[in-house]
Amino acid sequence: MSLVRGARAFLNRSGLLLWALPLGMFALFFFYPLFTILSTMFSRAGEIIPSAVWEPLLFTSYQALLSTLLTLLFGLPAAWVFSQFDFTGKRLLRTLTMLPFILPTVVTAAAFNALLGPRGWINVLLMRLTGDPTTPINFLNTFTAILVAHVFYNIAIVIRVVGSAWSQLDPRLEQSAGVLGASPWRAFVSVTLPLLRRPILSAALLVFLFDFASFGVILMLGGPAYQTLEVAVYTEALRYLNLPMAGLLSIIQLACTLGITLLYGRVNRGRVVPLFPRLRGEGVRKPRTWRERLIVSMTVAFLFTLQVLPLAALVTRSVTRLEADRGQRGEVQTGLTLDFYRELFVNKSQSLFYVLPAAAVANSLRFAALTTIISTTVGTLLAFAMVKKPFAHRWLDAVVMLPFGASAVTMGLGFIVAFNGTPLARGAFPWLIPLAHSLIATPFVLRAVQPALAAIPTSLTQSAAVLGASPFRAWWEVEMKLISRALLTGALFSFTISLGEFGATSFIARSDTPTLPVAIFRYLGQPGALNYGQAMAMATILILVCALSLTLLEQLSSALNGAD
Repeated sequence: MSLVRGARAFLNRSGLLLWALPLGMFALFFFYPLFTILSTMFSRAGEIIPSAVWEPLLFTSYQALLSTLLTLLFGLPAAWVFSQFDFTGKRLLRTLTMLPFILPTVVTAAAFNALLGPRGWINVLLMRLTGDPTTPINFLNTFTAILVAHVFYNIAIVIRVVGSAWSQLDPRLEQSAGVLGASPWRAFVSVTLPLLRRPILSAALLVFLFDFASFGVILMLGGPAYQTLEVAVYTEALRYLNLPMAGLLSIIQLACTLGITLLYGRVNRGRVVPLFPRLRGEGVRKPRTWRERLIVSMTVAFLFTLQVLPLAALVTRSVTRLEADRGQRGEVQTGLTLDFYRELFVNKSQSLFYVLPAAAVANSLRFAALTTIISTTVGTLLAFAMVKKPFAHRWLDAVVMLPFGASAVTMGLGFIVAFNGTPLARGAFPWLIPLAHSLIATPFVLRAVQPALAAIPTSLTQSAAVLGASPFRAWWEVEMKLISRALLTGALFSFTISLGEFGATSFIARSDTPTLPVAIFRYLGQPGALNYGQAMAMATILILVCALSLTLLEQLSSALNGAD
């Protein structure tokens, strides 16, 4: 009995019970496939070319740094507007700015193609105005397309992270600086900016991490002239079959990601100055002066142009048929049609691999539901482990963030090699894809739950224990209820992230059980206007499903805030 009590005391002190399930999932479904595929790669014949390492590494770092600076340049003013002003359509615009972040790259590529491609709306309009049959704007397969797409994706991070911190600053701090004679600019530089330095750096590192590991944007919008580490892994492994080279590039990318992750974790530890958060609605007002109204209007116009217009172009393209009339100076004729949606439910080619779009939607929803259950459970356990056992925070946080920077190509191939012929592979439909998605979704749950859990005073659970509550009841009745809002937020983020995940899913999804992003990619890869239109129609369906999920997230968050 003393041995059992000693073992139980050790488990309680070490928090191993909280770590066991999360670490088991990451060990089995991240580290094991990664180790398996890297071992396989280095056991095959191939050639290591130094220039093929340095060139993609330098370009990856360069484009990630430039993309991050541009995202901060446009994101910080938007964060200020959202944190300081109340204006018509603010809640809707917040939802729309978050929508691109969860959409798969295949939808983003389709959206910019529909707006700025050779037969995109802007080129069609310019060709009609000028009568010139040549394409006026060449946007696709350019470095500009990469930068614009990265800002399109990641500006929501700056708005959410920095804007949330900005909205929590006590407005009396700047007011006190004004009373002491400081100008508004001096008050911002001397008071507000130092307090926002940590959130800004945190957002910048997170944006840099996503841009550094970018794959679909480079491949589908940048074209063959641009190679990041991720694209180089794809090229070496699948096109040249140079597996040792692909393995080396994967290790370099993972090492860089680990370094960025550790720096990100260090930035987010602690707080420089204790702050008094605003009361609900305090410090947020309608724009008063013409300058404030101009800034708000320009911000709304910019975000609409950057993030809403491409998606609107995609949606309208799904109900429009374009035809080039070569007899009239190459003019492009347009006409409304619902044929693309009707054709989604017709298997004209009688292909054995045809899957109804409704079935692809059902697959995506099913995988997203399983992902939500897994990632919410694992993320909550990790949050409790980090809060209850602070010494574990550093290494656990790094482990959880690693899948963000791992090569999607490497991980997809790793899943195939590691689980081929196993019972898990034979039952891949219900579990393998959600487990892969959970590796990406778990950090979002952790980021949502951990701050809420850390803010709970220990005196509350101690009071429950004094009143006779068991540890389990105190946990259920006190802590779980206090973090329910954050838990719900993390769950909805997990759901929407799973809906849009494409990288690893494209490798491990079976031909008869594709998700909606995989089905869109298949249609885009087939020639013909009909296939392109059907891809636009399915992308529109995915946008609507994700938009509904985000709207629900915003409404629930507002309802819970209103209940406080």
